[in-house]
Amino acid sequence: MDIEQLRDYCLAKPGVTEGFPFGEETLVFKVGEKLFLLIGLDDASSFNVKCDPELAVELRERYNEVKPGYHMNKQHWNTVSITGSLTIKQLKDMIDHSYELVFKSLPKKLQAEINGN
Repeated sequence: MDIEQLRDYCLAKPGVTEGFPFGEETLVFKVGEKLFLLIGLDDASSFNVKCDPELAVELRERYNEVKPGYHMNKQHWNTVSITGSLTIKQLKDMIDHSYELVFKSLPKKLQAEINGN
């Protein structure tokens, strides 16, 4: 998965916006103004995603490509290499999990607006 595929995948999700709140070198994807994925443009070989704390530890133990979130809360964020042996499906599953965690944390009214209800 390259950065363009990652960008297209994230932007296809309901309510997702992209921006550069931390400077021109870090592309951030949000749902409902809350971060769910960050990727550095200077390297673009890994991204940070939110993760359930228990699953985060399990993924780190299972895959060399998954590390505690770089410059993030290590309990809730993972840094995932996109240049290792993880499949595109595995990468998408981690992105989906992050998006869903953040989406579920939004107020019900905002969730309904994003879903078009």
